[in-house]
Amino acid sequence: NVDMAKDLGMDTSMMNIAVSITSLFSGIFIVVFGGLADKIGRLKMIRLGFYFSIIGSLLVGLTPVGGASSPVLILGRIFQGLSGAAIMPSSLALVKAYWEGKERQRAISLWSMGSWGGSGFAALFGGLMVGIGWRYIFFTAVIISVIGLLLIKGTPESKAEPTGNKKRDFAGIIIFMLAMIALQVIVTKGSQIGFASPLGIVLIAATIIFAFLFYKIEKGKDGAFIDFKLFKNMTFTGATISNFMLNGTAGILIVSLALLQIGGNLSAQEAGILTLGYAISIVAFIRVGEKLLQRFGSRKPMIWGSLIVSVAIILLMFTNVMTDTYKILAMVAYTLFGIGLAFYATPSTDAALSNLPASQAGAGAGIYKMASSLGAAFGVAIPAGIFTSLRVGEHITWLEGVITFVGRQDNLSVREGATIALGVNLLMVIFAIIIIMITIPKTSGKGK
Repeated sequence: NVDMAKDLGMDTSMMNIAVSITSLFSGIFIVVFGGLADKIGRLKMIRLGFYFSIIGSLLVGLTPVGGASSPVLILGRIFQGLSGAAIMPSSLALVKAYWEGKERQRAISLWSMGSWGGSGFAALFGGLMVGIGWRYIFFTAVIISVIGLLLIKGTPESKAEPTGNKKRDFAGIIIFMLAMIALQVIVTKGSQIGFASPLGIVLIAATIIFAFLFYKIEKGKDGAFIDFKLFKNMTFTGATISNFMLNGTAGILIVSLALLQIGGNLSAQEAGILTLGYAISIVAFIRVGEKLLQRFGSRKPMIWGSLIVSVAIILLMFTNVMTDTYKILAMVAYTLFGIGLAFYATPSTDAALSNLPASQAGAGAGIYKMASSLGAAFGVAIPAGIFTSLRVGEHITWLEGVITFVGRQDNLSVREGATIALGVNLLMVIFAIIIIMITIPKTSGKGK
């Protein structure tokens, strides 16, 4: 992201929008595409997702330098978000349709290896590819999408049983989208435009008004964009909310890697290689999460995973140490981060899906994955926005009174900004643990 912004001549806040808008649009449309997949076919929707990925990756890879860079880049990132919205709930619904019991848990583990593990290797791959040129990351994504299209050839189609003709809730979709976009802009550019400025006040008011209208209009509505009746199931609700929070920890990668590059003068390749432990551990321990689920149920592995993630974040918050020491802490933290997410992934997904009726598999999986995408969007946007605003501002004197920052002092604002931003992600994990303890039964997932 740092190298892309320099090459394209984009300011940091606009690059933050480009980073987080993919998850935002994925989250907005994931329920729509999940419900549509139930109706027209899950394989058809997966193919559409790969087409979106090809278009989006080409747009990003071919983004011109200059005035047109922002709209082209953001449009490409939106298409990539639509790709995830089409593929994730459809593929997850296939898992529910074709497997039951322990076989489903194993299938979910393999699915999680692809989704969570893919994100882990993406961070490593991206850092290594920058040396060749960041554009080749997205050209490679085109090739991978074509391979994906070839891999699903011959897979039998799957649809939900028809439950009557329901009109698409376009009003709900539009209102929800307006609320999320207004919130995203104020989160990412609020410090730049001013929260108390006329535009800032308008954006905050728009977020509140559209969110209120969405709830009032959608509650109890037949064929609503988001079926609020699903949230009467506390297990599904707890898994979904905690999933939002855990995916929000994606922000720790953005902040800590930017800290290493801006504050520690590491190259993108040098910073990226530190995430190797994250990529390996999340894939290696996904099946461990499955075994823990079968032995202890969903609740304990979800809590254990969240606790491990919190330890990883705390290690990354030690920005007061020397760069070489921080690099060691980062390697350990990224490895723990992968282990924690691996412990959490399968038990959480199983807790959500095992409580859904077959006719709502796509829409319910869509809501669960919407939480993933929106969590990642705001988990990146909020800490990145805080980090961006604090690293160019005055020193945080109260923090300096609590923590002694050794070594260089010219990067003090960068280090302090990272500590505060990472602290926001830590609060998200703590909230997730509380939600899990309240909503997930001790017997959930056992004996399947």
